[in-house]
Amino acid sequence: MLTLIKKADVYSPDHLGIKDILIADKRIAAIEDHIDLPPHTPGLTVIEADGKIAVPGFIDSHVHIMGGGGEGSYKTRTPELQLTDATLGGVTTLVGVIGTDGTTRTMPSLIAKARALEEEGITCYIHTGSYQVPVKTLTGKIEDDLILIDRVIGAGEIAISDHRSSQPTVQELAKIASAARIGGMLSGKAGIVNIHVGDSYDHLTLIEEVVETTDIPIKQFYPTHINRNPHLFEAGIEFAKKGGYVDFTTSTIPKFLEEGEVKSATALRKMLNAGVDPSLITFTSDGQASLPDFDENGELIGLQLGKVTSLFEAVHEAITVEGIDLSTAIRVITRNPAKILKLSQKGELAEGKDADIVLLDQQNYLIDSVFALGQLMVSNQEPIIKGTFE
Repeated sequence: MLTLIKKADVYSPDHLGIKDILIADKRIAAIEDHIDLPPHTPGLTVIEADGKIAVPGFIDSHVHIMGGGGEGSYKTRTPELQLTDATLGGVTTLVGVIGTDGTTRTMPSLIAKARALEEEGITCYIHTGSYQVPVKTLTGKIEDDLILIDRVIGAGEIAISDHRSSQPTVQELAKIASAARIGGMLSGKAGIVNIHVGDSYDHLTLIEEVVETTDIPIKQFYPTHINRNPHLFEAGIEFAKKGGYVDFTTSTIPKFLEEGEVKSATALRKMLNAGVDPSLITFTSDGQASLPDFDENGELIGLQLGKVTSLFEAVHEAITVEGIDLSTAIRVITRNPAKILKLSQKGELAEGKDADIVLLDQQNYLIDSVFALGQLMVSNQEPIIKGTFE
């Protein structure tokens, strides 16, 4: 199968200018000024992309692919992700996680859902565990999950600074990070520890104490929801200036913003203005998670659903409203997460990389077409490939 994309304005995410892109099966075979193939080449499809921008397929590294929630009892368990929930938002690579409910949402179910999404055409990895400590794994050990199970690339999401967490100690978090680090080293994976950070004024103190009192480096941790309130956001700036990763959650509701949540697009601009290294910043959607609203006594008073499509919507806002250049903005959902998670085939448009490509309209930066592993999933904003039960 050969696909030739002609005359796209290519951001790799570095701006390369007008190029032709040749896809051979699942990989990018060439990116050149001009690629000419005989018109009757067997299996050749030509896509005219004049007026389109080509960027890498988006990576959403924090998604509740089999559903999440449950904070309002059984009826509030959120639904599973469907294929087009991701592809219509330009997302071609996912990392599945378990959140609050580590009892009825299990690791075998998580990996089964990841494999189902891969059978439907996109790439999906998972983290082992959930909010809870001790970590509930597949094999009984974090490092064994990483070493023996191909789809497992890290641990988490471990909850800290939150009334729903297991209130882990410094020693417990250090042991989790050590196990993930060793498992990652022995398997060639990131071994990252994905950390859910709640509303508490403890902020990122637990991670910082692990870094200060052990030999675990700060980049072993990947904290998310850093934009959930102004005081955590300010702590996140200081954390990033120490070399730590910071991840902003793009799914939100008006009430959260009214209460002080920092919009992801605004958070990106403020972090850049504060002098934070752009390579340390990522966006994730928290897709299919419940967006719970609690009162001052910790009682649930409202619930909505996170959307994977919010990922690029936030990047689009960063470009069109906050004035951040496309190359910088797009890195937070392409090159940056690919490097953090050691996904060497992802996050860039380059020869030999996986053919995950999104075509944007040059006038309005909206998604036009999406390729995942060389297969056209979305064309003219319409899904070409749908999930099994869609």
